[in-house]
Amino acid sequence: MTTIDDPRWTRIMARDATADGEFWFSVTTTGIYCRPSCPARRANPDNVTIHDTLDHAKVTGARACRRCDPDAAASLRDKLAARICRAIEAAETPPSLTALARAEGLGPTYLQRAFQAATGMSPKAYADAVRARRVRARLADGARVTDAVYDAGFGSATRFYDRAEALLGMAPARFRDGGRGERLRFAIGEGSLGTILVASSDRGIAAILLGDGPDAVLRDLQGRFSKAELIGGDAHYEALVAQVVAFVDRPNAGLGLPLDIRGTLFQQRVWAVLQAIPPGTTTTYAEIAQAIGAPRAVRAVAGACAANPLAVAVPCHRVVRRDGALSGYAWGIERKRALLAIEAPQANM
Repeated sequence: MTTIDDPRWTRIMARDATADGEFWFSVTTTGIYCRPSCPARRANPDNVTIHDTLDHAKVTGARACRRCDPDAAASLRDKLAARICRAIEAAETPPSLTALARAEGLGPTYLQRAFQAATGMSPKAYADAVRARRVRARLADGARVTDAVYDAGFGSATRFYDRAEALLGMAPARFRDGGRGERLRFAIGEGSLGTILVASSDRGIAAILLGDGPDAVLRDLQGRFSKAELIGGDAHYEALVAQVVAFVDRPNAGLGLPLDIRGTLFQQRVWAVLQAIPPGTTTTYAEIAQAIGAPRAVRAVAGACAANPLAVAVPCHRVVRRDGALSGYAWGIERKRALLAIEAPQANM
């Protein structure tokens, strides 16, 4: 897509201040980068590159425009977002967008856009995350579910239960009890990448874990489901495990089995993007953050990848650094390298 065909170019031509913080642009002929509302004379679109993040604009080697001062604007926006975060965290119940904007002397629409540009989420989504964190902490302390819900600032238990699975990754009572009462079947096999443990609930495969030996993968499973009842699989289940082992060795073939994907709402958003990455291709943490609408949440995306319990089925091994280098992998960088080699197009010719 050329710059003139990019819908963001229209906003640059209009000097749209509401676009500030959503994207930036650089001009090759002047060697500067600006925010969309920059009052300077507009450049030829053939000489303009539009950037999703401020960092992308900076790595071009361009310098900050002295007229619109994009670095200072980003700093002010980040400070505003930090104040809003503190206000939300200090409130017993989530403050409304109108109340937050009034306290800052700003319009609600401007505040919403500025906050989202800085954090990758709306104030409401951040408030939901704060409440979910409080619920998790209270449940981990053994509080009753109802008490934890109201203590966290949810005005209605029904509203919380409607979203409990997304917020906690499992039913509240199960979260509180660390999976107590849940039965997970598991079995261990061996593949080209070492030892593979597969564990399943009634809903599907809940874990595919890689490691160096049965003891290591079993400890990993026990750490993730500390209070669940773990049951060794029978001959029928061993056949399912053999299917998963074959998939790990040949991920291009696909798995074709139901998954029981558990995680926070943010983690599940990241994992859904991962599952859409085709074999033989890679992406970056920054691109995933952009895909889920949270361009500044690169570290959180990396954390979600590290927490993934479904090796290969949720292909976090296909995420690399921006320069193409391999970064951390929960099951070892050599396994990541081996998986990418297996999936490489030339490996399938």
